[in-house]
Amino acid sequence: MNGPEYNNRFGAGASSSFIDPFVLILMLITIVLTFVLPRKYVVVPLLLTIFLTPFGQQVYVFGVHLYVPRILILCGWIRIAFTKMSGKTEFVYGGFTPVDKVFLLWAILRATATCLEFMQVGAVINQGAFLWESLGAYFLLRFLIRDEEDITRVIKTFAFIAAVLAFTMLNEKFRSENLFGFIGGRLAPFVRDGVIRSQGSFQGPIPAGTFAGTLLCLFTWLWLSRRAKVIGIGGLIAATIMVVTSASSTPLVTTIAAIVGISMWPLRGRMRTVRWGIVILLISLHLVMKSPVWFLINHVDFVSGNSGYHRAMLIDMCVKHFWDWWLIGVQSTANWGWDMWDQANQFVSEAESGGLATLICFILLMSRSFGRIGNARKLIDGDRDKEFMLWLLGAALFTYVVAFFGISCSDQLVYSWYTLLALIAAATASILQTKSVVAVEASAALVGSRPAYVPRPALSRTRVGS
Repeated sequence: MNGPEYNNRFGAGASSSFIDPFVLILMLITIVLTFVLPRKYVVVPLLLTIFLTPFGQQVYVFGVHLYVPRILILCGWIRIAFTKMSGKTEFVYGGFTPVDKVFLLWAILRATATCLEFMQVGAVINQGAFLWESLGAYFLLRFLIRDEEDITRVIKTFAFIAAVLAFTMLNEKFRSENLFGFIGGRLAPFVRDGVIRSQGSFQGPIPAGTFAGTLLCLFTWLWLSRRAKVIGIGGLIAATIMVVTSASSTPLVTTIAAIVGISMWPLRGRMRTVRWGIVILLISLHLVMKSPVWFLINHVDFVSGNSGYHRAMLIDMCVKHFWDWWLIGVQSTANWGWDMWDQANQFVSEAESGGLATLICFILLMSRSFGRIGNARKLIDGDRDKEFMLWLLGAALFTYVVAFFGISCSDQLVYSWYTLLALIAAATASILQTKSVVAVEASAALVGSRPAYVPRPALSRTRVGS
């Protein structure tokens, strides 16, 4: 990989510092709040700063790009260190879960594979930064988000973020001026086939709209659970505006996925049948279609200038070049065909970056998260309020699965993905941990002995929907 493609992957060529004064002030305020606010409130300024400032502003030090989110993550971990030294709280609520282990393995495998691909100092520095960003952000969010109160606070924060972005993206649509351009972002909007595609603080319209589409399920929970009905409705309106003004197919498909996920609630007890039905349908279509089944993506054409064919070809070329990437990935996919360097598919991106093991871990990350939601929901069968919360978290996860066929995670969308995984961990931890406690006590009762002390988790007393 040489030239622009190498520069994009390893940041070569962007060896200068740039932070807009407004962003710098906001970052410094957030750093101060990280150390002075109670733990449960730290996530609010953290998310506000990450999502409401243009991505890419940085301090360049000794070959390392210290982007604003990376600086905030570092400060967050210093806060964690102080907290652990005082012995006030556990590191992650619910302990180190299977999802946490898979996430850790995924990040390490991907970073190691990339270093082995290139065998260059630049690759080692880049992947060290990737581990800083991925492991640092995910486990910081796991530390900050612990219970239903924290979950509600995070979703309310996202609703406020969506409202601000919706306003700026409407302005961008009708006035051809991105307000984030005045604080270091892109001032002129993207235009395709004469249509303005708003991007807000993101690096492009597709991640901006996809971010909004993945939040629809969470805002629906706020609205229908009555925990913050007005904020939930406001979030739904703002997210819809963001999807429409982005004028991109992937956000629209993500929105449809959210609607499908929510509407499947009455069939929650029959999802095994639904899943097998989908598998059988896809296999049948693959057998009767002239092209492989993934070329169905080519028929997703909601907006002018749709690139569904490119996304289908990415999957097709990835399958055909399996032996190129299966071990540790591949340095470049440019030789796979025209425009194949554009990794507009997260699954293909995982394969290209880390090989088969990394791709499997990435899929396991989603599978295990779905599994935790399903297991937790079965344990609270009959408590419709909590069931509905878990269902909508699962529906939000489903929207990401769908979106990943049309986009590879970049800019702030990465942090939105990590936040959802942390929300799922927090929502399921108390339920699954209670199951473990009950199992220990029941086992001890059967043998007629007194069980060793097992601390019960502090369950939220507030019902979802009250």
